[in-house]
Amino acid sequence: MGKLIKEEGAEGRLHIDTPMMGESLVSKAFLQSTEAGEYFRMHPDVNVLKIGGQSIMDRGAKALLPILDELIAAKDDHKLLLMTGGGTRARHVYNIGVDLGMPTGVLSKLGDKVSWQNAEMLSVLLAKHGGVKIGHGDHLEQLNMYCRLGNLPITFGIPPYGFFEHPAELGSIPPHRTDCGAFLLAENIGARSLIFLKDEKGLFDQDPKKVPAEQRDSLRFFDRISAAELLAMDLDDLIIERPILKMLQNAKCLKQLQIIDALHHPEHIQPALAGAHLGTIIYQEK
Repeated sequence: MGKLIKEEGAEGRLHIDTPMMGESLVSKAFLQSTEAGEYFRMHPDVNVLKIGGQSIMDRGAKALLPILDELIAAKDDHKLLLMTGGGTRARHVYNIGVDLGMPTGVLSKLGDKVSWQNAEMLSVLLAKHGGVKIGHGDHLEQLNMYCRLGNLPITFGIPPYGFFEHPAELGSIPPHRTDCGAFLLAENIGARSLIFLKDEKGLFDQDPKKVPAEQRDSLRFFDRISAAELLAMDLDDLIIERPILKMLQNAKCLKQLQIIDALHHPEHIQPALAGAHLGTIIYQEK
């Protein structure tokens, strides 16, 4: 345990005697030494489900309500945290911001409002079933309490980077959007699972929506694939945000994620929560 010491010639400043005192926190060798044998998981029983904005929310009642019925039925057997995407309205504000030459951090601030709106709508729809919208602050430590009380906690997927968003490698659209937010939260609370609810059965080598119907039989579907393989393949398009692949490779708690088609098969949600493989699983490969 560290102790306070007075350093000679340091104008009386007090320091804490700790092994990190003389480190820059940049040295690769030192950082390697901080790897833990086992990482603490705050909510190891919570399942994080990301509800797509454009793929689910924007389609309205016909798409969303059957999914909510499945989630209501599942909440007594599984601890759930629902997270919302932005969808078409976020794309609209990005389009205006790009046209005005807004930098990436400003676009991030603009886009986060739409994910928040979708979380608000979801909490209203689920209110009589225990739906409660929570923020990114102190509420996350209380997830287990919400679940034990029979609630369905809901939060918006956009990570709170705001003006601190990383510059985009290509263009100016914020690289860390709601898929990344769901991954980061699931990883840092030590969640049991992360499931993305989309409108396709999983990952293909091309976006099926951009391929003519008569050519879709030629698409390659990935039933199970590692993040390392996908990084090496460097596909032009992905069903989840690209930074997740590197995040998954570096993850300490979350070792895989699953993408399922909840739009056409809402009945897949409960089996997926129970561990069934129903879509694309992307996993960590060291």
